[in-house]
Amino acid sequence: MSAAPSHRPDFIRVDNFSFHYGEKQAIFNIDMDIPEHQVTALIGPSGCGKSTLLRNLNRMNDLIEGVHHEGDIRIGGTSLYDPSVEVISLRKRVGMVFQKYNPFAKSIYENVIFSLRVAGRSKKSELDATVEWALKSAALWDEVKDRLHDSAFSLSGGQQQRLCIARAIANQPEILLMDEPCAALDPTATLKIEELILTLTQQFTIVIVTHNMEQATRCSDHTAFLYMGRLVEYGETMQVFERPAKPETEAYISGRFS
Repeated sequence: MSAAPSHRPDFIRVDNFSFHYGEKQAIFNIDMDIPEHQVTALIGPSGCGKSTLLRNLNRMNDLIEGVHHEGDIRIGGTSLYDPSVEVISLRKRVGMVFQKYNPFAKSIYENVIFSLRVAGRSKKSELDATVEWALKSAALWDEVKDRLHDSAFSLSGGQQQRLCIARAIANQPEILLMDEPCAALDPTATLKIEELILTLTQQFTIVIVTHNMEQATRCSDHTAFLYMGRLVEYGETMQVFERPAKPETEAYISGRFS
């Protein structure tokens, strides 16, 4: 974990990908490469396909009846839909943090190591080390180290979200998906999460959905603008926001439509 991160520019490859909820098509022919150890933001109005695309990166949409797709998504060159890919193992490689913080009704300690317990890992020294590493990585250790066995619900909203991040990274996934992780937080807690996102790219590749244009500019290296299920523009964040190539992008980021 201490080695300098590589930056494979096509670590995640979305290849002519379309997705349907039954008869309704939600995503149309998306092509994009998501680089390793950087933050990629997905922006666009509600219902444009951001969260749908995000949830396809760990096949979470498979849980919905009647969905189907065309095209492919590959991580490190391997298709997520290859018959040899086991979905539970995929989700260990691709962690996820949701819009609303959702700690379990357990202690802080047990929240962090939940996935390790499920996997049958019970060696106390390993669990203790994981808790400390994950909470430090989530910038929460110093605030909770003396009350690890208190209820997770004793934490503030921002602390609960950082706990959920610690829980998501405890298995040391390669990729961290974040679906509007600051939407339910106040400005102070939001700032802490944004600072945390920037530090986590040393260890993880991050894809974040956000409605907050300022957040995208502060946190991301690359930004993709989606509209009505289509990828309108994708590039380096400063280029997209300062010199958008498409009039639709300029209209959205300037607030002329939402």
